[in-house]
Amino acid sequence: MDERLEVKYGLPEKVVFCKRCVMSNQRPASAVEFKHTIDSKKVTLNIGKDGVCDACRHADEKEKIDWKKREDELLLVLDKHRRNDGYYDCIVPGSGGKDSAFQSHVLKYKYGMHPLTVTWPPILYTDYGYRNFRRWVEVGGFDNISFNQNGRIMKLLTRLSIENLFHPFQTFMLGQKVLAPKVSLQYKIPLIFYGENEAEYGNPIADNATSLRDKSYFSMKNLDEMYLGGLSIKEIRERYKIELVDLTAYLPAPFEELEKSNIEVHYLGYYLKWTPQEVYYYAVENTGFEARPFRTQGTYSKYNSIDDKIDDLHYYTTFIKFGIGRATYDAAQEIRNRHLTREEGVALVKRFDGEFPDKYFDEIMDHIGMTRDRFMELCDQFRSPHLWVKEDGEWKLRHAVWHGDK
Repeated sequence: MDERLEVKYGLPEKVVFCKRCVMSNQRPASAVEFKHTIDSKKVTLNIGKDGVCDACRHADEKEKIDWKKREDELLLVLDKHRRNDGYYDCIVPGSGGKDSAFQSHVLKYKYGMHPLTVTWPPILYTDYGYRNFRRWVEVGGFDNISFNQNGRIMKLLTRLSIENLFHPFQTFMLGQKVLAPKVSLQYKIPLIFYGENEAEYGNPIADNATSLRDKSYFSMKNLDEMYLGGLSIKEIRERYKIELVDLTAYLPAPFEELEKSNIEVHYLGYYLKWTPQEVYYYAVENTGFEARPFRTQGTYSKYNSIDDKIDDLHYYTTFIKFGIGRATYDAAQEIRNRHLTREEGVALVKRFDGEFPDKYFDEIMDHIGMTRDRFMELCDQFRSPHLWVKEDGEWKLRHAVWHGDK
């Protein structure tokens, strides 16, 4: 760049786009974190000297995998834990979206497992998202534990996450992350299955099926190191007069408890070739999954992450912070799966990325007690100068995938 501009969030100063897909090196690739991360270094998507990102290289590797051998590995895991005494033998976390519908149904009806499904409900269910949840457990045929959060605390933490991190989804992501291991400990079900392998998106964690057995990922050793909504637990308790028990649901299990357990966490996508579009068709056919009745704002698709009204706002904030909106995420995945050309993906990103999600916006602001004006102020506050420039009163990206190599 010609001038040194402030770079926020520990992002790379130079913006580089993958030559294969439409993703940039500004995409955070680290696992969801509990600590305050506004100024801390973040791991970002690696784009190699050949101009190809880790996620695209992983897509190439998928084509070389012996999937029959991987399925044989899966059978060994399942046979190790399979029970026929009337008790559950694995846990599948999810909301009844296409992914959790697929993984639970395949495990139960193809491989003869007995999953207990567990759900950390959305902050604000969409009507069709809730119908999908009900179809999942009723049509799909699954027992389910749904953890209904303290609404007052959920609203507070969501507002703090927006105020301090510009991350509307942090509270949901943290609760979703810690719920299954806690249920596993309580019900003594030592096998947890998630869906897609995180390596699909270039994340360094979960390069193989065993990496998430590192219990430090799911546990805490020191409460003083835990942050929610950008504030320490101590700060939240003192400032808002909150008891620790009201925050416990969002915190990981104590390290000592998990250390003594024999819990295993696996990605079904490591063992079975995972293609989101095929997963969607499977969920429709087997659990009655329903796509959104209209196009999702910020992208061109209708069936990804549609159960929470805050989903759309979350992707808008990633556009503000990282220059990466929902259409970029969707198009990058479809290019890797050979469903779009890069040229088509670029056109879709140019058309839809950064579209303001106004459909549920006022309802969300009213729900968490924030004004529209305050949210718009935060948009400007959280833009990184190395990504954005204001021209004639309008914010524009300094670097966009449709700019080419300029």
